[in-house]
Amino acid sequence: MISHIADGLGPDGVSLFISGTEGARDIDALHEHGITTVINCAVNLDINYADTLTHAAESGKRGAGSAPVRTYKVGLIDGGGNSADMMLGAYFILEGSLDQTLPERSSYPTRKRGNVLVHCRGGRSRSVALVALFLHRQKPELFPTLSDAISHVRVTRELHPDEWFETPKQSLIDAAERAASVLNLIDESRRS
Repeated sequence: MISHIADGLGPDGVSLFISGTEGARDIDALHEHGITTVINCAVNLDINYADTLTHAAESGKRGAGSAPVRTYKVGLIDGGGNSADMMLGAYFILEGSLDQTLPERSSYPTRKRGNVLVHCRGGRSRSVALVALFLHRQKPELFPTLSDAISHVRVTRELHPDEWFETPKQSLIDAAERAASVLNLIDESRRS
């Protein structure tokens, strides 16, 4: 299931979605939702989107090419074990994906800008923490605290209230809070 989370983000005012693996690998569903960018938050979860091969597979090497969506990968662990800066890095990848404009060159065939999907295996912890951090930072008038943003994402993602104690896991909430603190310090240094 692909869940619509928020609208009006980034310079193009795109919509943000969350899913687990099944939603992220459904190209037809991505197109139906106008999703042109996919951000994978999970370590050791690789989805082969390449539909145009530019490098054929050969002995000891995999094929490579381009995909119908722009893809970014973070590699967060679902729980403890992430370095202190992993969530901050994930935030910058999500923010950067919205701001990035690809050049008109054949090596960048998937240039169309559209909606963004953030996913992990189940779309319940890593994705929720990252998207909540992003909403808190990008729309503070709607989500003045990280907790407000997490509550919104839990509801729009249709996570069962019995699971809210672990969706997202506390270690990922802690990571998002640390990232928010660092981002606040960056904002303060830019203002001074």
